[in-house]
Amino acid sequence: MSTFSTSAARSARAARNASAALSRASRRAVMAAAVALGATLAMGTAAFAAPSIGEKAPDFIAVDTAGAKHKLSDFAGKYVVLEWTNPGCPFVRKHYGSGNLPATQKAATDKGVVWLAINSTERAASDYLKPAAFDAWMKEHAAVPTAALMDEDGVIGQAYGARTTPHMFIIDPKGVLVYAGGIDSVPSARPDDIKTATNYVNKALGEAFGGKPISAAATKPYGCSIKYRS
Repeated sequence: MSTFSTSAARSARAARNASAALSRASRRAVMAAAVALGATLAMGTAAFAAPSIGEKAPDFIAVDTAGAKHKLSDFAGKYVVLEWTNPGCPFVRKHYGSGNLPATQKAATDKGVVWLAINSTERAASDYLKPAAFDAWMKEHAAVPTAALMDEDGVIGQAYGARTTPHMFIIDPKGVLVYAGGIDSVPSARPDDIKTATNYVNKALGEAFGGKPISAAATKPYGCSIKYRS
């Protein structure tokens, strides 16, 4: 065999080997990308499992500070406000100490709205309050929710994607989420800011009862991060 033929054969084998190696590398890259994409999608699904505006609100059963059970779907036909709260949070104390949240609760419940205050603080947290202590704190601040619910395991909070205290949600009589976000438009812990802020819950309920679309259906919540069980 000539030197040229031998060289050509070697070049052909090298090309075939390079092509095969490239093919194997490409398959590995594709598989790795697929695995990564799958992980990303899985994480995305978990991160965005909470309902969006216009979607059905997740049903739940929770026990209040007196030990009574409440099921969300039992309130079908009424507007329901969900308020995530934690008395240890300075943002919560701003709205309760000033009387703003109790007044907002009263204005809503006087219209027949069901108001559920939910505490998802885990038991191991330094500012966790047992049911009796949580109930006493609410009464001390003249709060008037329909019920104050305990969610120490965080199941309800995570189902809704609740992130802060306070974090507010409004569900319409058909069980559809129509508002999610902050209590008002000024994200501070200063009580003096309440008088210049737009109370988003009052505004949303006023528009809903007036037969108007909610103009600010999704706003940015602010406050303390919820101390979920890890």
